[in-house]
Amino acid sequence: MLPDTLLVLERGWLSSNNVIFLEGEHAAMIDSGYVSHASQTVALVSHALGGRRLQRLLNTHSHSDHIGGNAAVMQAFGCQVIVPAGIAATIAEWDEEALMLSPLGQSAMRFEHDATIAGGDQIELGGLNWRAIAVPGHDMDALAFYNDERRILISGDALWRDGFGVIFAELLAHEEDGGGLKATRETLDVLARLPIDVVIPGHGAPFVEVEDAFANAYRRLAGYEQSVERLARHALKVMLAFAMLERRQLPRRDLPAFLASLSFCQSVNARYIGDSDEALAEWLVTDLIRAGALKDEAGMLIAL
Repeated sequence: MLPDTLLVLERGWLSSNNVIFLEGEHAAMIDSGYVSHASQTVALVSHALGGRRLQRLLNTHSHSDHIGGNAAVMQAFGCQVIVPAGIAATIAEWDEEALMLSPLGQSAMRFEHDATIAGGDQIELGGLNWRAIAVPGHDMDALAFYNDERRILISGDALWRDGFGVIFAELLAHEEDGGGLKATRETLDVLARLPIDVVIPGHGAPFVEVEDAFANAYRRLAGYEQSVERLARHALKVMLAFAMLERRQLPRRDLPAFLASLSFCQSVNARYIGDSDEALAEWLVTDLIRAGALKDEAGMLIAL
């Protein structure tokens, strides 16, 4: 379903997928993965390029698993970096709280961007014309990219095969205004109106089961709209699963202190759950072990 000029490097959940566009002797790419995978990203991209020169790197949004490899890719290939217009100031100032780095205990190497792109803009990639689409929700400044000729959607974290990325804006809002949930529903409505044959998500394999994906996404969103606590608990599980994928292991006794060090965890727990650090840690571990994301070996939590 994909043209020969488009390659998808499917990554593990710690890093976003890399989408490579071949353009004669040149190339472009979307998203660069997480910082701890940066050397692997450079090696994978170099192999995919096959001697072509990488000229442009675009980002769908500002989260660490999508921009973490930007600095390494820039250094390796000397490419131009293009970011969504809404995050330009945050990137320039390197505001680690706004970038959701320090609140989640995540990392990224600082980089400078060369240009911006906004919803409604057109850009040629791999010999095809793509329209940038604003897809607020998971990240309020995120973009997706759509080609109407081949009916391809590069969705970032706005649409996956089984849902979408955590709606951080809803959980971090200062008022109960439903902003993140409302934006996510509006984004799904916009994307669902597009004629789409294949979706390239930010995580997971490209898929053609488009109607099923939207049904799953709307079902998940409805559950969060009925209970923001459900969203909060999901977000904390995702946060810890990501942290464990990066760290690989952590003494179980140290988990309450680790959770207490993360402002996102403390804020969400205080607003929506109300557990002690110890009780929250025990619930998270029990649930993630049951889900097969963690195992406990003699008091050592290990990521699976």
